[in-house]
Amino acid sequence: MRTTYDNATVRLYHLDSASEGGAATTLCYAPLAEALAMAAAQPEEMQDGLFIATDNDVVAYLDLIGQ
Repeated sequence: MRTTYDNATVRLYHLDSASEGGAATTLCYAPLAEALAMAAAQPEEMQDGLFIATDNDVVAYLDLIGQ
C-alpha cells in the first residue's frame, strides 16, 4: 500500500463474495490507524473479506497485517 502514514484517510469495507454480485459494504472512512483497529475488532470469519482502500491503492486487510 503506497499511503502508509497513520493519519491517511482510508475506506474500510467488507466484500461479501458469497452474495450475488459480491456486494461491498463500507464499515468506515477513517484514519488508517482507526480503520485497522476496527478491522481487528471484527470476527475472524469476516476479516477474510475486509479491504482497505486509499486514494491510490487497495489491499486486503489480512495481507496488510501479514496473515
